[in-house]
Amino acid sequence: MKFEDILEEIDGFGPFQVTMLAAFSLSRIVLPCNYLLNNFIGVLPPHHCDISTLDNGQFGNLTEQQRLTVSIPVQEDGSPKSCEMFAEPQFQLLANMSNSSDLPTVQCGSGWVYDNSTFTSTIATEWDLVCERKSLTKTTTTIFFIGLMTGGIIFGYLSDKYGRRTNLFISYIIATVFGFSSAFSGSFILLAALRFLTGVGLAGTVNISVVLSIEWVDSSHRSFNSVIGGLTWSFGNMLLAGLAFLIRDWRTLVMTVTAPLGLSLCMWWWIPESARWLLANGKVDRAQVLLDRCAEVNKRPKPSSSMILETLSNMNIVEKKTKQYSYLDLIKTPKLRQLTLITGTVWFGIALTYYGISLNISGFGLNMYLTHFLYAAIEVPAKLMTYFLLNIIGRRWCQAGTLLLTATCIAINIFVPKGQWYVRAAVAILGKGLSEAAFTTVYLYIPELYPTVLRQNGMGFTTFMCRLGVSLAPLILLLGDVWTPLPHIIFCSAATTCGLLPLLLPETLNKKLPETIDDIEKPRGRNVSSVEPETFGEMRTSDRRQRESS
Repeated sequence: MKFEDILEEIDGFGPFQVTMLAAFSLSRIVLPCNYLLNNFIGVLPPHHCDISTLDNGQFGNLTEQQRLTVSIPVQEDGSPKSCEMFAEPQFQLLANMSNSSDLPTVQCGSGWVYDNSTFTSTIATEWDLVCERKSLTKTTTTIFFIGLMTGGIIFGYLSDKYGRRTNLFISYIIATVFGFSSAFSGSFILLAALRFLTGVGLAGTVNISVVLSIEWVDSSHRSFNSVIGGLTWSFGNMLLAGLAFLIRDWRTLVMTVTAPLGLSLCMWWWIPESARWLLANGKVDRAQVLLDRCAEVNKRPKPSSSMILETLSNMNIVEKKTKQYSYLDLIKTPKLRQLTLITGTVWFGIALTYYGISLNISGFGLNMYLTHFLYAAIEVPAKLMTYFLLNIIGRRWCQAGTLLLTATCIAINIFVPKGQWYVRAAVAILGKGLSEAAFTTVYLYIPELYPTVLRQNGMGFTTFMCRLGVSLAPLILLLGDVWTPLPHIIFCSAATTCGLLPLLLPETLNKKLPETIDDIEKPRGRNVSSVEPETFGEMRTSDRRQRESS
């Protein structure tokens, strides 16, 4: 008997699961608000050298604009340069008697003056992250995602060893405390450190909540559960645009987007431990209590006999008895090793492509708030489309198809002339939607492939690869300075390669989740959740041929 058989008896998607999904939604809304927060708190507004200290009476009755004219050279568009000023006031420029480009200049010596018409304050204006220091505003995003990578590994291991629920509470505490603390940073270094720790905590909240929600939902509702969770991301993304529009001070904005985590802490007491994990670790009595509670809330009869739970637990204790599981177990056995390699590569490619497109879409001609809102709104129909496709063509083909179509959109825009901006914008938006569909699919597909005893470790590794892809996407875009199409070629190649790899994975539509490593290595017909013997058989044959050829 499998765990899904028990879920069918007590209702695998009743009020119990709906309430848990609602509790997770609060913390998931926070995710895009933090992932993309630097788009607003790290903005560098127009600025120029501060010339107030130069006024020793020689400016006389000159207007502010005239003082700028004689003190600061201009750019091609006529605006003052940001990082240079004349070595001496050039009064002849008031009569247009000289070409300012030939005049000697020096670096700003007394700070900068910022245009605060759009933002009251940002981290750039707070600590003068301009000119040779302007790259530091982007560094905070990289540091944040390194925190996410670190947290994914840490909480992946701890959750498989000590349980989901306790580590979820710890991750809530870390994300809340350090998220609020970052709003009171007194230096850029302190801000970077606190953003790193916030990322560590948020990695635990997202990974554990995804796994918990999947482990409590029956196979027929897993895709619906995944899409609903994805829609909370889109809602949070749209919410960020509205909050940033209303709140122009970066410290207040940071506190605002962190606040929902406080509500999540209040709801944590209701979130149950994974009964599936308890059984896999021999904790039958606690699993019995939670399953009875689920049946009661869903108004179903309690599981018929504790002997069923003992039998299910004993199946896992045999494998669990002599060892504790770690990340090394992901690569010790041949089929699980292949699964780990493929899923890590796929998630890396999805993240690289998604953020590569997200950071490079242009053509709307709108202000940053409306543009951000539209980019988020585009994801909603993509997620709804994914829900239907997941249950019609399955996870494997949905994953492969969305990635290959994303690659097609990127390839088209390589050849479309820049003058046809409306075509490029339409294709880019379509590619953005398809890449989001790939992301929605992978969050459901990957947890279904790993066995319960290693599921959180598997999620930790694959999300680490995901964050690695996110971190590299901005760096690849910089290669456009070397050759304009190069970033698009890299993103297209990554999407194509990672779009073909899912075809090597087993289908999990309406399949029961695997419980042990044996369920992966020694599948027992169709009762084993995520393994199709013929698929892994083909992979084993390929692996043998590779060894023979080498």
